[in-house]
Amino acid sequence: MQLGPEGALVAGGNAIRGTRVGAGPMGEAERGEAAPRHRVGYWCSQAHETRVAFAADAEIPELWDCPRCGLPAGQDAQSPPPAPRTEPYKTHLAYVRERRSDADGDALLEEALAKLRARRGA
Repeated sequence: MQLGPEGALVAGGNAIRGTRVGAGPMGEAERGEAAPRHRVGYWCSQAHETRVAFAADAEIPELWDCPRCGLPAGQDAQSPPPAPRTEPYKTHLAYVRERRSDADGDALLEEALAKLRARRGA
């Protein structure tokens, strides 16, 4: 810092101090023209609206994930897609019981025990 003519502190030597390269007004002339695009609205079952910009020639997806709640959102505000059904956690035993009846399980257990007894010689 330097003292100016009236005795005030003045930043010396660099008039654009505190700016970075590329800072400043940047218009379309410097950037080039923006690609043509259109905005599409999506609504989830919680009535959240999301507007997404797509290129004019892009394929528009039917569903979009809502950024607020994560539910699927559709383009029809009156009938948004339903929330996906979440299955409760199943244990390994629950999956086995779906495939086998209790009688099948008892038969398999007896067969395994018979093999074990035969190996032990009992």
